[in-house]
Amino acid sequence: MTLVSARELVTDAAARGTGIGAFNVIHLETAEGLVRASETAHLPVILQISQNCADYHGGLEPIALATLAVASRAATPVAVHLDHAERPELVDEAIALGFGSVMFDGGALPYDDNVAITAAVAERAHAAGVYIEGELGEVGGKDGAHAPGVRTDPDEARAFVAATGVDALAVAVGSSHAMTDRTASLDLELIGRLREALPVPLVLHGSSGVADAVIADAVRAGMTKINVSTHLNGFFTRAIRSTLDADARLVDSRKYLSPAREALAGEAARMLRLFALEPAGVAG
Repeated sequence: MTLVSARELVTDAAARGTGIGAFNVIHLETAEGLVRASETAHLPVILQISQNCADYHGGLEPIALATLAVASRAATPVAVHLDHAERPELVDEAIALGFGSVMFDGGALPYDDNVAITAAVAERAHAAGVYIEGELGEVGGKDGAHAPGVRTDPDEARAFVAATGVDALAVAVGSSHAMTDRTASLDLELIGRLREALPVPLVLHGSSGVADAVIADAVRAGMTKINVSTHLNGFFTRAIRSTLDADARLVDSRKYLSPAREALAGEAARMLRLFALEPAGVAG
């Protein structure tokens, strides 16, 4: 059993100057495909369950227990992380279920409110031995709120980390959630300044919209945890479409979900190598 905490994976990647992939689980097939990617690449991975995913499944527990079970059977180190929780009680539930790391997302709140709530959540997480990620400077695109000009200020970020005690910080440097093309421009100079200013690893959200070469440059500049969802969902969905288009009589969902799971696994393995700055991870 190789279920580990994101603390171990993120800390190790930061020390190496490389990135660690954090990929979102949508359903069981996603979790299985992401573990297969980790085993194929011989690299660790973080499986993320978002608040939206928990709500889709009618609650956190069903998808959480399934994902934890898949992760615990992996041949490589796998962590399970709560992503973009805007409700503190969801963080508390994730901790009780056995998550090794959580994210409280107060990025849309006024600064003082973000500090107060994040600090309270962080205190409870640390009491349980759980690694916690915070967010400062709202990342664009989430729930339709496109804000490409928002940036995290290094001085404010330093004060935020000191006041809240978070172990990692998601920062706004030009990426945007839910992009289906990879055209986002990242502020690499700002990433460098944030890396110098902060004692904790940096997290890049909205990485689906960032091209391979730019992600690699961002890792070199100081990004550590690289979150991806939409890009991998595209591989999964296109494979389903292709399989169904090839056989209009197909009704067994296993027969179209299986190739979709394989397509996602292949691209996720490539991205893990990319984030680890391995040459095999760069698309041709």
